[in-house]
Amino acid sequence: MGAEIMIGRTAIRKTAALAPMAGVADRAYRLMCKEYGTAYTVSEMVSAKGICYSDRKTAELCTVTDPERPMAVQLFGSEPEFMAKAVDIVLGYEPDIIDINMGCPVPKVVNTGAGSALMKDPDLAARITEAAVKAAGAVPVTIKIRSGWNRETINAPEMAKALENAGAAAIAVHGRTRDQFYSGEADLGVIKAVKEAVKIPVIGNGDVNDLASCLRMYEETGCDLVMIGRGSYGNPFVFREIDSRFSGEEYLPPDVDEKMRVMLKHIRLILELSEKNEELAMHEARKHAAWYMNGYYGSAKFRGRCYQLSSYIEAEELAAEFAELQHSRGL
Repeated sequence: MGAEIMIGRTAIRKTAALAPMAGVADRAYRLMCKEYGTAYTVSEMVSAKGICYSDRKTAELCTVTDPERPMAVQLFGSEPEFMAKAVDIVLGYEPDIIDINMGCPVPKVVNTGAGSALMKDPDLAARITEAAVKAAGAVPVTIKIRSGWNRETINAPEMAKALENAGAAAIAVHGRTRDQFYSGEADLGVIKAVKEAVKIPVIGNGDVNDLASCLRMYEETGCDLVMIGRGSYGNPFVFREIDSRFSGEEYLPPDVDEKMRVMLKHIRLILELSEKNEELAMHEARKHAAWYMNGYYGSAKFRGRCYQLSSYIEAEELAAEFAELQHSRGL
């Protein structure tokens, strides 16, 4: 395995990237994962139409900061002309890469003809890609797809080939159909088939949550880069684990004290970056706090309490109580 891959003129270390996740992978999340060694970040999904109608929240989603680089801004939409205009606007934020989402399974996206609905219309997907590539100029355009719409229409290899011909610089593949959403297992064979179908870099995504599953993804698919989504929930440490394997450093898994320290740091970052008051910002922090507690003794009860948090002080108290419980169990 080489040390890095190139997407256009952007070099990305061949370790593991952070997947774009709407409502989860905001700037605070991306910065936490970057601190622990993620090779590449992608913004939350941004509506191409929303940008064209200058939605204020959209501008916030498009902002790229240096600590997050290399970073892509991810767009979704179903109309080539709006996509081209959106790309033109996004270039003002100086992303390293522009990514187009053709894999999101959520009904409110699919019902507009965007996201994974485009798996049913490769011709339109190619036209959207062509329009984006033309507008992007020297900035590479990548596409994120799924294995297909359903089990009867698994067409990721053909779709990837059409997108490559339309000028895509790389393809990310989530090895599930739209119908699966996030259930069942990701199909590594589909990712392998995409890799064999195209000459551009292929990014593998689905069910990677530790070093072993990352290495399996690389070995079984031949992909150029691995992307981690839900496996990073409350677990930025996964990037350090993977990074240490490629840098030859020893990896020590975090104990409960480190997990609670990092959880509190993550919450502080959410509060610092939020334009909302503490109580409203804590609403966004609650799910993250709960995720850091997964897998421990008594975690179900504590996760329930996380969803009641309304201040940072409460989070500190809960983290201390949680760590104390684990210590009392010899953990």
